[in-house]
Amino acid sequence: MRRPFRFAYLGSGSRGNALVVTVDTTCILVDCGFSVKETVHRLQRLGIEPEAVDAVLVTHEHRDHIGGVGPFARRFGVPVWMTPGSFSGQDADGFPRVELFNCHEPFAVGDLEVWPYPVPHDAREPAQFVFGDGSVRLGLLTDAGRPTQHIADQLQGCDALIVECNHDPEMLANGPYPPALKARVGGGLGHLSNGQAAQVVSDLSGGTLQHVVAAHLSEKNNRPELAQAALSDVLGCTPDWIAWAEQDTGLDWREVN
Repeated sequence: MRRPFRFAYLGSGSRGNALVVTVDTTCILVDCGFSVKETVHRLQRLGIEPEAVDAVLVTHEHRDHIGGVGPFARRFGVPVWMTPGSFSGQDADGFPRVELFNCHEPFAVGDLEVWPYPVPHDAREPAQFVFGDGSVRLGLLTDAGRPTQHIADQLQGCDALIVECNHDPEMLANGPYPPALKARVGGGLGHLSNGQAAQVVSDLSGGTLQHVVAAHLSEKNNRPELAQAALSDVLGCTPDWIAWAEQDTGLDWREVN
C-alpha cells in the first residue's frame, strides 16, 4: 500500500532549520541547520531513522540552513541538492555527492516531484520549493524579503503551505537588534513579516488549503499568536487552526490528502 504524503519540522528558526517531506518510500530533508547528533535525535523523535533519508535539499547557504548538511550527508552517504550559487564558496569535499539544480526547472527525488523557484533574499542563489506526488502539492516559502508575483504564481493551487512569519514590525523596531540588523531583517532581501506572509496567503487562489504552517518565527521579534492572527484574518479561520513550527520541538507530522 502506498504511504501518504506527509511533512514535519525538526525545528525552525534562527538557531537551525530542517523540514522532512515523505511520500511512499521517499524521504527528504530540506535544509539541515543542526548537528548530526541533534538531527538524528529529532528524526527519531518523528519515527525516522537517518538511513531512510534519500536526499537533502538546500534552500541557501546561511548557516542556520546549511550548517549541518555536510556532516549529515557524509555520515549517511546522502546526496545534496542545491543551486550553483549556493554551492559556490562551499568545500566540494564537504559533500559526498552534489546535484546542482536550476531554480526554474523541476526535478524529482524518488516519488517526490520538486518545483524550485527563486526568492529575494540576501544569499547567492536562494531557492524555495513546491513538492508534489501527482495528487497533492505542498508549498514552502521561508527566507524571503518580500512577496512577489512570481512567488504567488508558484504557490497557486497548493493543498498545504508553509510560510515564513519571521517578525512583527513593531516588535522588530522596538526590539534588541542593532539598527543594521533591523534594517536587514525588515528589508526587501531579509525576512517576511506577519503582514507580508498574510499578503502571500491572500494572493493564493484555487485549491483548498488543508494545512497552513507559520515558520521561521523570530524568538525576539515575534510571538506565535501574532502570526496566527495575521494569517487567520485573511483565511477566515480561527487562529488555532494555523499551526506553527517551533525552534526546539519543531512540528509533528501533517498529512496531505
